[in-house]
Amino acid sequence: MILPIIENKLHSYIAKKAIHLGGIVYAINGIDNHVHLAVSIPPSIAISKFIGQIKAVSSTKLNQSGLIDYKFRWQPSYSIFTFRESDLAGIVGYLKRQKQHYAEGRLRNSLDSFCRQYLTQTRLTE
Repeated sequence: MILPIIENKLHSYIAKKAIHLGGIVYAINGIDNHVHLAVSIPPSIAISKFIGQIKAVSSTKLNQSGLIDYKFRWQPSYSIFTFRESDLAGIVGYLKRQKQHYAEGRLRNSLDSFCRQYLTQTRLTE
């Protein structure tokens, strides 16, 4: 569980590690059970290694922080979506409003629409 008391610290750990790995972080947001990250990953590192290191470092640092009395763990899976640079502003805006989408019960439709739009665009440009 990503409790409000740890959310900012967790996002900070994620951002710092992503930057350390050469990534460019555009947005981080989430809710109590997952995080979304808009980031440019350098071509010199495999996506799985990039994500694995972010998950490992952020959970280790959070568990050592003393902020929680439970063991924080990430789920073993993750999802990756690619997008064009021209779509970055829309994606960052979407992530910034993520909590609003959940609170209004619109996430499923918004996420489905978001994924369908960007997956379709990716297939068309390949």
